[in-house]
Amino acid sequence: MFIEERHKEIINLLEKNGKILVKDLSIQFEVSESMIRKDLQMLEKKNLLQRTYGGAINIKRTILNCESFFSRVEHNTVLKEMVAKKAFSQIKEDDTVFLDASSISYLLAKIIIKSNKRITLITNLFEISSIIAADSDIHFIFIGGDYNPIVGGSIGSHSIEQIKLYRCNKAFVGCSGVDLRDGTISTSVSEDANTKKTIMNISKETYLMALNNKFSIDGIFKFANITDLNSIVTEVSPDKAIIDLIEQYDINLI
Repeated sequence: MFIEERHKEIINLLEKNGKILVKDLSIQFEVSESMIRKDLQMLEKKNLLQRTYGGAINIKRTILNCESFFSRVEHNTVLKEMVAKKAFSQIKEDDTVFLDASSISYLLAKIIIKSNKRITLITNLFEISSIIAADSDIHFIFIGGDYNPIVGGSIGSHSIEQIKLYRCNKAFVGCSGVDLRDGTISTSVSEDANTKKTIMNISKETYLMALNNKFSIDGIFKFANITDLNSIVTEVSPDKAIIDLIEQYDINLI
């Protein structure tokens, strides 16, 4: 067995059981315990596990994100801009595009507005309304409702009823986390989850915009499964072990 194959199996075992032991892995893969320790050290450097005495545990953690919208925009801005640029490459003239309330959506909106590409732009992200030019060729539609300062946009029942009035061919959504064990995509605010689900329902294609670190984090509220997506847009190609897990869902990775 090649090292890459062994690493993939180690990650699979960790995702399944939550913890692994060096002595058990040594027996299973028929290699020395020192070799297994080197494997775990390499995987820890890639942020795929946390080593413990005699083994390792899953570092995946559940978060409740209470940061304000612009605090999130200012975190990992360079990486998020990379995602936004990749997402922009998927938008064509005359598309009808929905941008959900997320920090990467805001950066993507700035690129769209600067390009002045002729599209219809629908969004529940409040901050976009303040940056779109009055003489823009973009047909801009804002979804109103109850504003949530953490999400940065309109969410909840009033927003959902407005969203249902429209149809779009491409939706770009963010998330708090992606669980590759079962494909769960989640967020940290319950009404945001319901709103994102509605956005996806009115769109022909859905693109998830997420940094690589989202593959090691879970939100609290599920709103979709990876199988509901057309593509995942991330800043750079993830680690091979992560790619192998994504490929089982037959999803395009951009």
